[in-house]
Amino acid sequence: MIRLSLACIAFSLIVFSCKPAEDQGHDRPATIRTEMKSPKYAIVIHGGAGTIQRENMSTEKDSSYRAMLNTALDVGEKILAAGGSSLDAIEATIRIMEDSPLFNAGRGAVFTHEGKNAHDASIMEGSDQMAGAITGTSNVKHPISLARAVMEKSKHVMMAGKGAETFAAEVGLEQVDPKYFYTERRWNSLQRILKKEEAELELTADDVDKKQGTVGCVALDKNGNIAAGTSTGGMTNKRYDRIGDSPVIGAGTFADNLTCGVSATGHGEFFIRFTVARDISAMMEYGGYTLKEASEKIINEKLVEKGGAGGVVALDRYGNISMPFNTSGMYRGWRKPGKQYVGIYKGE
Repeated sequence: MIRLSLACIAFSLIVFSCKPAEDQGHDRPATIRTEMKSPKYAIVIHGGAGTIQRENMSTEKDSSYRAMLNTALDVGEKILAAGGSSLDAIEATIRIMEDSPLFNAGRGAVFTHEGKNAHDASIMEGSDQMAGAITGTSNVKHPISLARAVMEKSKHVMMAGKGAETFAAEVGLEQVDPKYFYTERRWNSLQRILKKEEAELELTADDVDKKQGTVGCVALDKNGNIAAGTSTGGMTNKRYDRIGDSPVIGAGTFADNLTCGVSATGHGEFFIRFTVARDISAMMEYGGYTLKEASEKIINEKLVEKGGAGGVVALDRYGNISMPFNTSGMYRGWRKPGKQYVGIYKGE
């Protein structure tokens, strides 16, 4: 009888040990991350949030923004649909937006108080939280690619200024004359602010379009890997080498295959203080919140209570998308197999 009981216990232990890791409780997050796969893909982008009102937007300008959002999404979706990685998709998508003078990133970056362009960017992948970031560069054509190079080709997470530019040259990234980033509309924005002797957060070419200018992307590939990236020219008329949230991992960018990927846009100081991107992920991981619940609570409650303006685009491991913002508009869009969306104003 004793032998029979011992045999039953041994058999039960063997059966339990053979069960999938996700059925044995929540003490094996690393295993869950690698074994939970999604057969689908998804990609979501933003081009900045702020005072963006339909009544102040010309039909031509509205169409231009929507067309550029769709162009960027086309590039990222093509990579994902072909089985490409989420990292490749977000880098290529953000590069398209960095090449457009419409957005405050790359070619369309705003000017500092000294009349220069200073780019910030960050990137993160969700399988093991590798990340890279750069700040204060002025001659690297695609800041997001430099951020990825920092992640993949160095031992560091963040590089700044001349050092980052030297590294860009060493790894063979394209560098341009700083004049490449000059656009008349951004220069005129700076001159208006200097003339008024007041700084308005990341002002665009039109006084009626005061957006927190940043571009960002989050993607989920067919292997279940999430990646997120953010790129910006910062704040018009910024001084003292000010750094916002975009290059700060956990504030402006975050990715974890277990929970979600996030790219933020807004008043950077608030996003840094409250580690917005990481906070959304932590609420999902430790509080049991859904992506929608966590992101909306942070953006529409916590930030609002503290006086912070902006929004995020976020994507979880199942392909669910959330794009909350507490401003009047946010340039945004997403793609899934057979589905798509592009929006600018609140309520659409």
